[in-house]
Amino acid sequence: RAMAEGGDNPMREMFISKLVLNISVGESGDRVTRAGKVLQQLTDQEPCYSRARYTVRTFGIRRNEKIATYVTVRGDKAKDIISKGLAVKEFELRRKNFSQAGNWGFGITEHIDLGLKYDPNAGIYGMDFYVIMKRAGDRVAKRKLRKGRVGTKQRITKHEAIAWFEKTWNEDFAKVLN
Repeated sequence: RAMAEGGDNPMREMFISKLVLNISVGESGDRVTRAGKVLQQLTDQEPCYSRARYTVRTFGIRRNEKIATYVTVRGDKAKDIISKGLAVKEFELRRKNFSQAGNWGFGITEHIDLGLKYDPNAGIYGMDFYVIMKRAGDRVAKRKLRKGRVGTKQRITKHEAIAWFEKTWNEDFAKVLN
């Protein structure tokens, strides 16, 4: 009824559920721990480490070796970090950066572009940003008791995510190319 009168439905509002920052080093040892320190410096959170699933001799990695580090950020801190990352990309993303489920991501080649000080001991790392979008009512499918299904109209589509992105960062002239 509120939609018929032209009102906004609060259940249709999209928001950022979480941001996952990932630095995939591809080798174990000191480089992974230094990459973890870079993430900790950026987010003020303790990073987790990903392990290799199996041994690949050509890459020089063994099974269960730490080869990457990641951290999940939520709330206002996530939005601030996304803004820093988008500033590096000049607030331009491609259409292929958005998934069919409305999530989106991008990568940067140098972490020092985010405003972190360069440390010669640590080196320079590239990182992946991946943003998970959400709408109210998403928990219905995730909860343990009385699990339900999220209707197709409540799911986020690629086009809705692109429109939300351009509207949210419009003061920075955000745009999605081809």
